[in-house]
Amino acid sequence: MPRLAVVMLLVLAFAPPARAQLDATQMAAARAKAQLCFACHGPDGNSTNPDYPILAGQTWRYIYIELKDFNEGRRSDPQMSPMAANLSRDDMILLGQFFAAQKPSPIKFEADGAKVEAGRKVSDAVLCPMCHLGGFVGQNDIPRAAGQWPQYVKKQLADFKARRRTNDAGNMTSVAGTLSDADIENLSQYIGNL
Repeated sequence: MPRLAVVMLLVLAFAPPARAQLDATQMAAARAKAQLCFACHGPDGNSTNPDYPILAGQTWRYIYIELKDFNEGRRSDPQMSPMAANLSRDDMILLGQFFAAQKPSPIKFEADGAKVEAGRKVSDAVLCPMCHLGGFVGQNDIPRAAGQWPQYVKKQLADFKARRRTNDAGNMTSVAGTLSDADIENLSQYIGNL
């Protein structure tokens, strides 16, 4: 059996199963589990604080992977690490499904038109849409970044650049390493404006 086929079988064997949409009973259980998340991420995952990401409309798989990374120490944050420490695999999947089912609300920030346009050019130059897709809608384990708080995006890009955040298999650290501080500012404005 070719080596690639063996690797793919192993990936599939250990990947979380694809999940159907939650029924009403599961949604109620998920909402109850998510109550603690609302303090920072807002009701239904729409954070009103630019320090915390909007989870509404995020891919369930991305939320699951990030929670798992916090839980297992591959990603560290003084607030999130303890919150994820006692979550089971099923809890993480359920939370991912809950937030994926929520509708993101537009954020309120004054975009700088020149920075938005410069950010669009940076996005095209470093090929952001190859992974995040057009409009930064995300896919599978690649996050939806569209409409995310610019302050949060800026911090994450700076953390990837400085290698304070490395739970990305090297993809984002490689890209962020090529960005100037102005590029990061412009990208954050562009992404927040989507």
